[in-house]
Amino acid sequence: MADPTLPELAKQLTDTQNALNIVWTMVAGFLVMFMQAGFALVETGLTRAKNAAHTMGMNFLVYAIGIIGFYFVGFGLQMGGVGPVFGENAILAKEFVIDIGGKPFGLFGMTGFGLHPLSLFTAGVATTFLFQMCFMDTTCTIPTGAAAERWKFTSFVIFSFVISTVIYPVYANWVWGGGWLSQLGANFGLGHGHVDFAGSSVVHMTGGVMALVLAKMIGPRAGKYGADGRIHPIAPHSIPQVMLGTFILAFGWFGFNAGSTLSGMDTRLAVVATNTMIASATGAFAAYLYVKAKWGKPDPSWLANGMLAGLVAITAPCAFVSAWAAAVIGLVSGVLVVAAAVFIDTKLKIDDPVGASAVHGVNGAWGILSLGLFANGVYGQGLNGVARGVTGLFYGDAGQLIAELIGIAANVLYVAPLAALAFYLIGKIVGNRVSLEDEVNGLDLPEMGVHGYSSDGGPMPAGAARPVAQGALGGAAVAKPVASTF
Repeated sequence: MADPTLPELAKQLTDTQNALNIVWTMVAGFLVMFMQAGFALVETGLTRAKNAAHTMGMNFLVYAIGIIGFYFVGFGLQMGGVGPVFGENAILAKEFVIDIGGKPFGLFGMTGFGLHPLSLFTAGVATTFLFQMCFMDTTCTIPTGAAAERWKFTSFVIFSFVISTVIYPVYANWVWGGGWLSQLGANFGLGHGHVDFAGSSVVHMTGGVMALVLAKMIGPRAGKYGADGRIHPIAPHSIPQVMLGTFILAFGWFGFNAGSTLSGMDTRLAVVATNTMIASATGAFAAYLYVKAKWGKPDPSWLANGMLAGLVAITAPCAFVSAWAAAVIGLVSGVLVVAAAVFIDTKLKIDDPVGASAVHGVNGAWGILSLGLFANGVYGQGLNGVARGVTGLFYGDAGQLIAELIGIAANVLYVAPLAALAFYLIGKIVGNRVSLEDEVNGLDLPEMGVHGYSSDGGPMPAGAARPVAQGALGGAAVAKPVASTF
């Protein structure tokens, strides 16, 4: 057999590289998928035992809902306009583009719905679908915690479909699918356009903005705010679940961030992973110091949210900043998450049981801003059609910070009104909030037909009624929840 020619060797090398990239990205996607278990544990632990099955049920079913919605509609809207990622032909490249002043602005993709036609369903496209689907599902999960303990399950199902088919995919297209935010650099010289390496804005800020909108519209849990304006804290039922879930999330985050290199050949993934670890640690420690100074005792739930805040914040800049900057980003996020959660609870009187709007919304925005400040220009050459590395304000490029600010504004102005409209319409059709009686007794039996915990494991008739327990809210009189028409 003749020795392979140089072109044949080059092709074999390229094929091997593409295969390694696909394997790396798929494995990273599997890690991100496992983060659903972490979210389920954190949210369930931070809420009350009487709602455990309901909260777990939302976190479980949202995975299936997200996949179905993304498969039929969302993937095409998000990624239908992109070119090849894993060395294949540009089989998706069909973006709806408008012309403004001679500049193209992509708005959404127009092919790939249902992974159709068959010629489109290649290994590269399948890998892109799986990886991006796991990111989208993370966004779908975030609002479930903010509306926990009073959200009708049917309303949750419908709203999750709206996220996976419309809300998430369109904004994700603007940043990752070749849309207009990614073109701000090439079109107007604003750095590389809006850059978000792994999802501080696309995933977390989108989810956090929706969380704040839903928590506001659905109203606080019964008994949370008294008629005299006093706040009655509602304690979580399982700190061990919260801590275990947080570690699962921190582990999965390596797939989230390092996997976003989309290449096992890109050694920058080591820097990404290290920055991710550093920010998670400084976020947790900063939360510890702040909470200890403020209240005298380090509540573990705040430490967990501090770690998650550090992870959320570093998600956008993880590939573009030095280790010292990652440490600073995490330190700021650990303080910011506590301050923001307290402000939302005590000043805005918005009841977010798990702090989703502070963890994901506020720190998602901080992560995007930090990229515009701390990006050092070492990495990102060629990203979004700009030759130099991604460079922030502190290294001489104010344009990158402006692009990040535009992306934040676009996120809020797009996500908040659309989420509010969808939630309002769903409320008019099926109702968004459970009855006061069901809320006080717990949602497990009336909504799910089974308790999350059973003392003896014996049989229980589905839908069995229970009377309102005396002192169900810690012995205090049941306060009527803030009126909600949704």
